[in-house]
Amino acid sequence: MPELKPLSARHAPAVLAFELVNRAYFAAFVSDRGDGYYEQFADRYTALLAEQEGGTCAFYVLVDEDGSVLGRFNLYDLQDGTADLGYRVAEDVAGRGVATETVRELCTLAAARHGLRTLRAATSLQNVASQKVLTKAGFVPVGPADPADVGGKPGTWYQRELGRPSSPL
Repeated sequence: MPELKPLSARHAPAVLAFELVNRAYFAAFVSDRGDGYYEQFADRYTALLAEQEGGTCAFYVLVDEDGSVLGRFNLYDLQDGTADLGYRVAEDVAGRGVATETVRELCTLAAARHGLRTLRAATSLQNVASQKVLTKAGFVPVGPADPADVGGKPGTWYQRELGRPSSPL
């Protein structure tokens, strides 16, 4: 059974493998990160962990029983009870409800662990699958997204109120 875990240093090799295997698939929905991203992966990964340690972001990986990464689920720009959500799942598990189930789980964690009250997520207009994930997970469209927010493509912002969270752990 896949498990959602906070991103840690030990996940680096599996995250890199996930990103490389799914690179072309992801590029169909958002701008490709470019070769530089992969060439500087170790430094970028270390910077992500530092951001997480600083409390401005909370990064998670969905790890399969064999240790492979099935998805990344990120809360970023945490401030004043609000954060933005970003996620991506492996092509071989797409369309199976994995993203929807994990986004729902992350909404619960966002309130309970991080003290958040509101999550926002932007998706491109062409990414119908992501729109369905967000809608099924309780998000509602709240307005247009700047193309800079969705890989240079027109998009929509979605939002979900999480209710009254407990204080952050």
